Parts: sequence; structure tokens; C-alpha cells
Amino acid sequence: MPAANTTRHRRKRSRPAPKSAFGPRLTPLPVETTPVNSASTFGKLRVAPVILLALLTFSIYFQILHHPFSNYDDGEYVTDNPDIQHGINPATLRWAITSTEHGNWHPLTWLSHTLDWQLFGNNAGGHHFTNLLLHILNALLLFIFLAQVTGATGQSLFAAAIFAVHPINVESVAWVAERKNVLCTLFFLLALLAYSRYARRPGVIRYLVVALLFAFALAAKPMVVTFPFVLLLLDYWPLQRIKNWSQPSLVFSAPQFPAWKIALEKLPLLALSIGDCVLTLIAQNKVNAIKSVTKFSLSARLTNAVVSYAAYLWKTAWPLRLAVFYPHFAGRLAAWQVALCGVFLVGVSVWVWRERSRPYLMMGWCWFLGMMVPVIGLIQVGDQGMADRYAYLPLIGIFVAAVWGVADWAQHAKREVRVSTTVVATAVLVIFSLLAWRQARTWQSSLALWSQAVTVDPTNFVAEDVVGSEILLSVLNKGVPYSNEAQVHFQRALQINPRDSEALLNVGADLQTHGRVQEAIAKYKEALEYAQDPSIKGRILTDLGSAYERLLDLATARQYYREALKLGPKNAPAAFTGFARTYTDEQIVDLTRTLAAQPTAQGYWKLGQLQESVASNGDAIASYRRALQIDAKFQAAQDAVDRLAKGPERPDVPPLAH
Repeated sequence: MPAANTTRHRRKRSRPAPKSAFGPRLTPLPVETTPVNSASTFGKLRVAPVILLALLTFSIYFQILHHPFSNYDDGEYVTDNPDIQHGINPATLRWAITSTEHGNWHPLTWLSHTLDWQLFGNNAGGHHFTNLLLHILNALLLFIFLAQVTGATGQSLFAAAIFAVHPINVESVAWVAERKNVLCTLFFLLALLAYSRYARRPGVIRYLVVALLFAFALAAKPMVVTFPFVLLLLDYWPLQRIKNWSQPSLVFSAPQFPAWKIALEKLPLLALSIGDCVLTLIAQNKVNAIKSVTKFSLSARLTNAVVSYAAYLWKTAWPLRLAVFYPHFAGRLAAWQVALCGVFLVGVSVWVWRERSRPYLMMGWCWFLGMMVPVIGLIQVGDQGMADRYAYLPLIGIFVAAVWGVADWAQHAKREVRVSTTVVATAVLVIFSLLAWRQARTWQSSLALWSQAVTVDPTNFVAEDVVGSEILLSVLNKGVPYSNEAQVHFQRALQINPRDSEALLNVGADLQTHGRVQEAIAKYKEALEYAQDPSIKGRILTDLGSAYERLLDLATARQYYREALKLGPKNAPAAFTGFARTYTDEQIVDLTRTLAAQPTAQGYWKLGQLQESVASNGDAIASYRRALQIDAKFQAAQDAVDRLAKGPERPDVPPLAH
């Protein structure tokens, strides 16, 4: 690898450097490049590394252009979201700015999805292309930023390449609904570049550009609320702006200021962070997304945080068992395992402090720890214990620390060792690329995606639920022959968690699909006892309405549909349709009784019309044929039979598939 940018081996000085309160005074960092202090920095950067980095990233991810939307939030964000399907207009802009749907305030993300829908419609490949383009831009911006502020082109390129191809980042790229992550990172990195310009020559306009780009990043995803603290880390290294903490950088010409002034200039940015935190808490409370108090105790959250930090580092070094969903760690690990993770984190922290003469270690480690704070689970949102997407930005710190550390060591090793290090580094890059390719393939279908999660963790009851649901959907919507495979997955989920309301709901849906309506109702009611999430409650109530409608207990069906409607707009389409359908069902029952006593061709044609309106096409065909038996010349009935005979028949009142 290229020569390291390090301070471990200092050059001789005419007099000893004074020490700071933070530790030994840092000397300039020797690198293999010339100082980058002119306006033509970007022009001097080689074009070849940029092209190679873009081609490498595209070669891994181009396969996602052929992938469909997933069943994990893609519907709520894109395919089933009418608000983003009206195109860019004043009404959509107002909605995006004021919307707190899905527990987030991210207007820029909504507008991005809106523009994609306007350009590509429901063509999933177009939406995936935007994600891929953003990821490529992020890798290039990271390379340009690191090369500019460190002058180490080789290390910068390798760190950006690891970021581009690491398998843990696949989730952020291959998942359409995670647009917010790659979009947020784009503006985060642009803000860092703007800050480097400000650091070189401070000014109000340049500062406002930094603040504006930071605001855009927050408007894409609140993940970057730690941005002001990241800037403080960069001021420490590699910008070396803090007076009496280090000598000015040899490769990045920037004036130094006292520590208090460096901290003071971050206060306006910190105000933006606090404001976005307030907006996010309001949004998440509206949808009951925060589960810190109701579901997870403080000790459970602390346990999950400690284990998650260690797990992210393990998956960074050994990215072989990645999954779309990881259950919460609380209650699933022995005390000694949690303690071991804690000792490991403390040990690394102590080692980094002792090696603080190599500032890239301190910067990278604190970058990782700090940027993880909003998503580490201290304030629990959702049921997951950790998520690959959360590591997209924080791991940049680890990549930088690792690359500069290895380069530092290699610089002072023998020539043969330096060659071996370059070979090993290239091999690591190739291995990560192959693993990322394989991980991206798991997003080729929702069934493949969640099946992998089950393989990774057989105790993952959430993944078992979704795999069973996908199999059940294939039976309902795609004409796949029925097997008991879906029930097997639902029962496994219940063995892991007997109070899993979603598994109970799915068991009921499967029973109802096969005509065992009374058994389905019993499962629905059991699921209702354990359900806490309003969305799941709404689905259970809607399915209960569907079951009672199947039994022709229309008054009870209406009651459950009405309760589902009270829980919010997510349940509105299905519950409202079912609620309205019960009145048609009453007409069908009344007309059926009348025709039993006084059969007429016109009456059976009317009955067929009513049955067709509630998608009971099989019954409708039977009614039209009964009309033709009474009056063989009844042309309207014959036309209806011919029309319906061309399409597939559907079950009378299908349960909702989940």
C-alpha cells in the first residue's frame, strides 16, 4: 500500500513540542503526495481512480436493476403510496414537507421517490438505478474528500473502495425503501467537502453552504444528527485546526483556532441537529414507533447496544452471515457473552487512547462510536436489535482507521512485507466484492431475502412469519398449488415466540383460505390479545371482519371493520371496502331468499351483478346460468357468463395475506 500518513515516527525538532491537555502534541503527517492547498485540487486528482471505483461498484450492483420491489416497506414508500404517485407539484411538495408518515420527517426522501415514480412508474429497475447511482456518487465523494484533506491518494482510494464494495452496505443500495440512507449520505459527504473549503478559508457564505447541505442531509434521514461532532473529529485529524493540539497540516492548509472557538462555530449546526431530533421524536410518537418504555427496559436496551457495537465490528471483519432483520439481543444472550462484548469495546477504546499519537485511530474509532449513537437502540425504534443499513455511514470511520493503520505499519516494514501487504489488501477487496455480489443476489425476491434471514438465525420468528406469508401469497395470488409449508413456518414462529401476534394472524389467514373459518376466528382473537402495534391490530380486525362476512354474520363483520377503521389510514382501504361490502352482502342474502320462493331470470341476473360487485365471480356465473335456464334468450346474462369465463375465478371473501 502507499506510504502512510502518520505521526508515530517523528522528525527531529530543534525544540520539544508542548503538550496539550488531550495528549502529546501532534506533528505534521508525512505523506507521499504534495500539499493540496490550491483551488485546482480536484483537477489534479487522477481521473483513472475515479473511473475504476465507479466501474467496480457498478459491476457488483448492476444485477439489482433486474430485481423487483421487496415486501419490506417498498409498498408503503413507493408502490402503494398514492401521495408520491401524483408527480412533483405544489400539493406533493406541501405533503412532503409536512408528512410524518412511517415515523420520520424526511421530505427530501419523499420528493426523491416522487421524482422516480414520475420518471419510471412501477418499473422497479428505475428506482434501483437511482439507489445505485447515489451509492456510486457516495463512494466517489468519499474518495475525493479523503484525498483532498489527507493528500494520501492511495489510502483514500482503498478506503473508498472498501466502502463501495463491503457486503454490509448492500442493504442500503439494493433496498428501494432505504433510499433515505444513500441520499442522506450524499448530502453528508457534500457537506464535508464544503466544510473543507470553509476550514481552508473561513467565511460566512462558506459556512452557510455547509449548514444548507447539512440541512438537506437531515431532510433525507435524521441519521446524521451527529454531524457537528464529526466535524470536531475532523478538526482534530486530518484538518488539524485545533491550536495547541497539533501543528498545522502539511498537506491541508488551514488556519488554527483555540479549541473553544472551534467548538463555538459548531453551535448553529448543533441547533439544526436538535431541531431535527425533536421533529423525529414527534413523528415516531405519532405512529407509536418508539418502544423504549413499553417493550424494552433500560437494561435490555443497554445490553442490546453493547452487543450490537461488537456485532457490527464482527460483521465488518467477517461479513458472511448478513440478514435483512436481526431480532433484539435482549434475553437471547448469556451474561458472559454480553460482558465479553463490553470488555472488547473497552479494550479497543483503551488501546486507541494509548495510541493517540496516531490520530487517525482516535478519529476513526470515535466516528464509529458516535455516529452509531442515534441507531444503537438506546431509544428503541422498531423490533430489530441492529440493522446492516445503520452501519453505512459509521463504518467509514473504521475503514479509515484500518487503512491508515495498515499503511502506517507497512511504511516502516521491510520491502517484502510491503509487497505482501498490498497483495493481501487487494485480496480482501476482491473477497468483499464477491461477497457483496452474493449478498445483492438475495434481494432478487422477497422469499429469497427472508429465507436467508431464517438460515442465518433459525430463532428469527419475524423472518419465519414473512417466509410463511410469501408462500401463502403465492397460493392466493399466483395459483401455486397448496402445501402446508406456510403453516410450518408460522408454527415455527410460534414455537420461538408463542405471543407472536403476526404468526397467529397468519395461521388464521391460512386456515380461512382453506375454509376453516371458525378455527381462523379463534386464532384471530388470540392474536388480538397480544397485538400492540396499531397496524397489526388493524389487520387482525379486518381479517376478523372478513371471516364473519364469510359466515354471513354481517352485523359482526361490520363491527370489526368499523374498529379497524378507527385505528388509522393504513387499514382504511381494506376495512372500508369490507365494511361497504357487507351491505351488498345483505342485499345478496335477501335477494337469494326471495328468488328461492319466486325465481325469475331478471332476479338471478340482478343477483349475479351483486355477487360480481363483491368479487364472488364463481357465484355470479352460477346465478347468470340460472337466469339462462329460466330464459335462454336473456342476452345480458349470456354476455356476463362469456365475460367472466375468460378470467380466473376468485374466492368469495379472501382473507388478507400478510
